[in-house]
Amino acid sequence: MKGMNEMLRQAQIMQKKLLATQEGLKAKVVEAASGGGMVTVQANGGQELVSVAIDPSVVASGDVEMLQDLVLAAANEALKKAKELMEQEMGQVTGGMRIPGLF
Repeated sequence: MKGMNEMLRQAQIMQKKLLATQEGLKAKVVEAASGGGMVTVQANGGQELVSVAIDPSVVASGDVEMLQDLVLAAANEALKKAKELMEQEMGQVTGGMRIPGLF
């Protein structure tokens, strides 16, 4: 029974570390750009978009389809980087162990 109690205690400690890491990830920001920097998107480690910056020259061109493509490309890249950041940070807490539903 002592072994089971120790395992539960360690699981609780890991859970607290995971929650703290998740909160910390929301403060970390990654950035991605497309169109040679004409569109820049930032996302946090919680995989939330936090900002989009569009060069005024892209808007002035009137090419809506190009602008949509640039925003989509930058957003997808920012979210990819945010996911990689989350996996790296969570992997440090879990010792590289893949926990289903966590990431």
